[in-house]
Amino acid sequence: MTAQADPVIIIGGGQSGLAAARAALAVDLRPVVLHAGESPAGSWPDYYDSLTLFSPARYSAMPGMAFDVDPDHYPHRDEVVAYLRRYAGTLDAEIRTDVRVAEVHPRDGGGYLVRTDAGDQIAAAGVVAASGSFGNPNLPDLPGRGNFTGELVHVADYRRPGPYAGKRVIVVGAGNSAVQVAYELAAHAHVTLATREAVRFLPQRIGGRDLHHWLRVSGADRLPRRILTRLIRRATVLDTGVYRRAVTSGQIARRGMFTAFTPDGVVWGDGTIEPVDAVIFATGYRPDLGYLKPLGALAHGMPRQVGGLSTSHQGLAYVGLEFQRSFASNTLRGVSRDATHVMRALAAHLSGRRRPPRLAGVPASARTAGGLR
Repeated sequence: MTAQADPVIIIGGGQSGLAAARAALAVDLRPVVLHAGESPAGSWPDYYDSLTLFSPARYSAMPGMAFDVDPDHYPHRDEVVAYLRRYAGTLDAEIRTDVRVAEVHPRDGGGYLVRTDAGDQIAAAGVVAASGSFGNPNLPDLPGRGNFTGELVHVADYRRPGPYAGKRVIVVGAGNSAVQVAYELAAHAHVTLATREAVRFLPQRIGGRDLHHWLRVSGADRLPRRILTRLIRRATVLDTGVYRRAVTSGQIARRGMFTAFTPDGVVWGDGTIEPVDAVIFATGYRPDLGYLKPLGALAHGMPRQVGGLSTSHQGLAYVGLEFQRSFASNTLRGVSRDATHVMRALAAHLSGRRRPPRLAGVPASARTAGGLR
């Protein structure tokens, strides 16, 4: 058994990493958070400027600290960034910023050795991968992509509509980000939304209340993965009615997905060739877990896990995976439930107990390291 004098290393300092740190403290573990960015706000500072949560503040906060805004306000990107920085300051945990993990290796006698890009090596009793997926965008490899001379980016690299003014732009995707970006661009550029199927819309408000009220009172937010994967098979866009009107009115032109690139455009399914200046893929992300490859803990880039607990390595856990344990697993409002689950199991493993310990209070004093702002 690894000595518990070694810390539990949490890789990632966004909402998942902070939730994991809080949960670790609650079961008397010593967390050390390693975050590649300059401040503990995860990937939020890198999202596009106009990004707004689809859940109001009352349903978006993490345990122990509410958003400092009207509970019915939908927080913007920068408000989320500020919130997470404040949240980090409430944790009595060591948070090292500007530290990128390169590899995780098993250690003789148990535990792990975490190596950083700077060449440092840190002994860990356990490891929690909470690095999210923003660093690993999914970019489909369509025929001719390498010969396209226009701008081709993932929505992870999109910031604002100004650079696209007057241009011919295709946005690929049928989810929230795709439709939100296409709608924003439509006021400045000639925009086509390319999707494999018709866009599905879900009302933001039902019976005078935000959808997230109903998700909470119905228990849908906590539905397990095995049920969710049967119910949710296609992307759905939360909408107040604005996006649906934009698509049905032709403000945003929608077409079936194109089949290939040409040097200066795309080929549509009917064989039509159209010149295009830019293509923005809003086609999702994959878990950013390359540092776990030396362990053999991944299968085709995806973690071998159940409910956030590794099925291949004891003392290895995950927080913030999509649908990890519920519909809300990788959201601000839901990630802490999963963090509590995996940290109780990790604490039981490290102590040799079969049952997880009861939760204790979380210290509120702040300790920072590595340039935390």
